[in-house]
Amino acid sequence: MRLFVAVTLGSAIESSATTELPRLKGLAPRARWVPPSHLHLTLSFLGEVDAQKAVAVKEALASVGPSHAPLVLTIEGGGAFGAPAHPRVLWAGVGGDTRALGALQADVAAALKPLGFEPEHREYTAHLTLARAKVPRGDRELAECARALEDAKWGEARVDRLVLFESLGGKYHVRAEVPLSR
Repeated sequence: MRLFVAVTLGSAIESSATTELPRLKGLAPRARWVPPSHLHLTLSFLGEVDAQKAVAVKEALASVGPSHAPLVLTIEGGGAFGAPAHPRVLWAGVGGDTRALGALQADVAAALKPLGFEPEHREYTAHLTLARAKVPRGDRELAECARALEDAKWGEARVDRLVLFESLGGKYHVRAEVPLSR
Protein backbone atom coordinates (compact mmCIF):
# COMPACT_ATOMS: atom_id res chain seq x y z
CA MET A 1 0.00 0.00 0.00
CA ARG A 2 1.26 3.51 -0.86
CA LEU A 3 0.44 5.47 2.31
CA PHE A 4 0.66 9.00 3.64
CA VAL A 5 -0.55 10.82 6.76
CA ALA A 6 -2.41 14.09 6.25
CA VAL A 7 -5.02 16.48 7.52
CA THR A 8 -7.99 17.44 5.40
CA LEU A 9 -9.42 20.94 5.14
CA GLY A 10 -13.17 20.43 4.97
CA SER A 11 -15.99 21.41 2.69
CA ALA A 12 -15.52 25.21 2.84
CA ILE A 13 -11.99 25.01 1.42
CA GLU A 14 -13.06 22.37 -1.10
CA SER A 15 -15.87 24.69 -2.21
CA SER A 16 -13.45 27.64 -2.57
CA ALA A 17 -11.10 25.46 -4.58
CA THR A 18 -13.95 24.30 -6.82
CA THR A 19 -14.68 27.97 -7.55
CA GLU A 20 -11.08 29.23 -7.89
CA LEU A 21 -9.24 26.38 -9.61
CA PRO A 22 -10.98 26.69 -13.01
CA ARG A 23 -9.74 30.30 -13.28
CA LEU A 24 -6.19 29.20 -12.48
CA LYS A 25 -6.42 26.19 -14.81
CA GLY A 26 -7.21 28.60 -17.61
CA LEU A 27 -3.82 30.25 -17.02
CA ALA A 28 -1.91 26.93 -17.06
CA PRO A 29 -3.95 24.34 -18.96
CA ARG A 30 -1.00 21.95 -19.46
CA ALA A 31 -0.30 21.50 -15.72
CA ARG A 32 -1.53 18.51 -13.69
CA TRP A 33 -4.15 19.94 -11.33
CA VAL A 34 -5.13 18.42 -7.99
CA PRO A 35 -8.89 17.74 -7.84
CA PRO A 36 -10.56 19.78 -5.05
CA SER A 37 -11.63 16.54 -3.32
CA HIS A 38 -7.94 15.53 -3.03
CA LEU A 39 -6.72 18.72 -1.35
CA HIS A 40 -4.92 17.98 1.93
CA LEU A 41 -1.84 18.90 3.93
CA THR A 42 0.62 16.01 4.00
CA LEU A 43 2.29 15.50 7.37
CA SER A 44 4.29 12.39 6.47
CA PHE A 45 4.70 10.46 3.23
CA LEU A 46 5.32 6.79 4.02
CA GLY A 47 5.56 5.23 0.56
CA GLU A 48 5.02 1.51 0.04
CA VAL A 49 3.96 -0.20 3.29
CA ASP A 50 2.94 -3.82 3.79
CA ALA A 51 -0.30 -4.75 5.60
CA GLN A 52 1.41 -5.71 8.86
CA LYS A 53 3.32 -2.44 9.08
CA ALA A 54 0.15 -0.52 8.15
CA VAL A 55 -1.47 -1.86 11.33
CA ALA A 56 1.51 -0.61 13.35
CA VAL A 57 1.20 2.80 11.65
CA LYS A 58 -2.46 3.02 12.67
CA GLU A 59 -1.53 2.15 16.27
CA ALA A 60 1.23 4.77 16.30
CA LEU A 61 -1.12 7.46 14.99
CA ALA A 62 -3.75 6.51 17.59
CA SER A 63 -1.31 7.64 20.27
CA VAL A 64 -0.82 11.08 18.66
CA GLY A 65 -4.41 12.29 18.29
CA PRO A 66 -5.32 12.49 22.00
CA SER A 67 -2.40 14.81 22.76
CA HIS A 68 -3.49 17.48 20.24
CA ALA A 69 -6.49 19.80 20.20
CA PRO A 70 -8.33 20.67 16.99
CA LEU A 71 -6.88 23.71 15.24
CA VAL A 72 -7.97 26.34 12.73
CA LEU A 73 -6.00 27.08 9.58
CA THR A 74 -6.53 29.61 6.83
CA ILE A 75 -5.77 29.11 3.16
CA GLU A 76 -4.51 32.32 1.61
CA GLY A 77 -1.92 33.60 -0.80
CA GLY A 78 0.34 31.24 -2.64
CA GLY A 79 3.43 30.75 -4.69
CA ALA A 80 5.47 28.23 -6.61
CA PHE A 81 8.46 25.95 -6.10
CA GLY A 82 11.21 25.79 -8.69
CA ALA A 83 12.78 28.36 -10.94
CA PRO A 84 10.74 31.59 -10.89
CA ALA A 85 10.40 31.61 -14.69
CA HIS A 86 9.54 27.88 -14.90
CA PRO A 87 8.06 26.64 -11.59
CA ARG A 88 7.42 22.94 -11.01
CA VAL A 89 4.76 23.16 -8.27
CA LEU A 90 1.99 25.68 -7.57
CA TRP A 91 0.80 25.99 -3.99
CA ALA A 92 -1.63 27.92 -1.79
CA GLY A 93 -0.38 29.31 1.51
CA VAL A 94 -1.39 28.10 4.96
CA GLY A 95 -1.92 30.50 7.85
CA GLY A 96 -3.70 30.39 11.17
CA ASP A 97 -2.48 28.03 13.86
CA THR A 98 0.57 26.81 11.95
CA ARG A 99 2.54 26.38 15.18
CA ALA A 100 0.04 23.74 16.37
CA LEU A 101 0.13 22.13 12.92
CA GLY A 102 3.94 21.97 13.09
CA ALA A 103 3.76 20.36 16.53
CA LEU A 104 1.26 17.82 15.20
CA GLN A 105 3.53 17.00 12.25
CA ALA A 106 6.55 16.62 14.56
CA ASP A 107 4.65 14.24 16.83
CA VAL A 108 3.49 12.18 13.84
CA ALA A 109 7.11 11.94 12.65
CA ALA A 110 8.32 10.95 16.14
CA ALA A 111 5.61 8.28 16.49
CA LEU A 112 6.49 6.77 13.10
CA LYS A 113 10.28 6.84 13.51
CA PRO A 114 10.44 3.62 15.60
CA LEU A 115 8.67 1.89 12.69
CA GLY A 116 11.52 2.81 10.35
CA PHE A 117 10.06 5.97 8.79
CA GLU A 118 12.80 8.56 8.93
CA PRO A 119 11.59 12.15 9.29
CA GLU A 120 12.63 14.69 6.68
CA HIS A 121 15.67 16.69 7.68
CA ARG A 122 14.20 20.02 6.66
CA GLU A 123 11.74 22.03 8.73
CA TYR A 124 8.09 21.32 7.99
CA THR A 125 6.47 24.12 6.00
CA ALA A 126 2.76 23.70 5.39
CA HIS A 127 1.52 24.38 1.87
CA LEU A 128 -1.43 23.19 -0.16
CA THR A 129 -0.27 21.74 -3.49
CA LEU A 130 -2.59 22.82 -6.31
CA ALA A 131 -0.76 21.80 -9.50
CA ARG A 132 2.44 20.29 -10.87
CA ALA A 133 4.20 20.88 -14.16
CA LYS A 134 4.01 17.92 -16.51
CA VAL A 135 7.59 18.45 -17.66
CA PRO A 136 10.63 18.25 -15.33
CA ARG A 137 12.01 21.66 -16.31
CA GLY A 138 8.82 23.40 -15.11
CA ASP A 139 5.98 25.34 -16.68
CA ARG A 140 6.19 29.11 -17.25
CA GLU A 141 2.39 29.30 -17.08
CA LEU A 142 2.50 28.26 -13.40
CA ALA A 143 4.43 31.48 -12.71
CA GLU A 144 1.37 33.45 -13.85
CA CYS A 145 -0.81 31.33 -11.56
CA ALA A 146 1.50 32.09 -8.63
CA ARG A 147 1.06 35.82 -9.25
CA ALA A 148 -2.73 35.32 -9.43
CA LEU A 149 -2.66 33.62 -5.99
CA GLU A 150 -0.81 36.40 -4.16
CA ASP A 151 -3.99 37.98 -2.74
CA ALA A 152 -6.19 34.86 -2.67
CA LYS A 153 -8.25 34.11 0.43
CA TRP A 154 -9.93 30.71 0.40
CA GLY A 155 -11.26 30.72 3.95
CA GLU A 156 -10.81 28.81 7.19
CA ALA A 157 -10.51 25.11 7.87
CA ARG A 158 -11.04 23.38 11.21
CA VAL A 159 -8.62 20.47 11.46
CA ASP A 160 -9.93 17.89 13.89
CA ARG A 161 -8.33 14.60 12.81
CA LEU A 162 -5.34 12.85 11.34
CA VAL A 163 -6.05 10.77 8.25
CA LEU A 164 -4.04 7.81 6.97
CA PHE A 165 -4.59 7.70 3.22
CA GLU A 166 -3.76 5.07 0.65
CA SER A 167 -3.04 6.36 -2.83
CA LEU A 168 -4.39 3.81 -5.30
CA GLY A 169 -5.15 4.29 -8.96
CA GLY A 170 -5.06 8.08 -8.78
CA LYS A 171 -7.56 8.16 -5.90
CA TYR A 172 -7.10 8.58 -2.17
CA HIS A 173 -8.72 6.05 0.15
CA VAL A 174 -9.07 6.64 3.89
CA ARG A 175 -7.46 3.76 5.83
CA ALA A 176 -7.73 5.29 9.32
CA GLU A 177 -8.87 8.47 11.04
CA VAL A 178 -7.64 9.61 14.43
CA PRO A 179 -9.50 12.46 16.15
CA LEU A 180 -7.54 15.31 17.69
CA SER A 181 -9.13 15.13 21.11
CA ARG A 182 -7.12 17.01 23.72
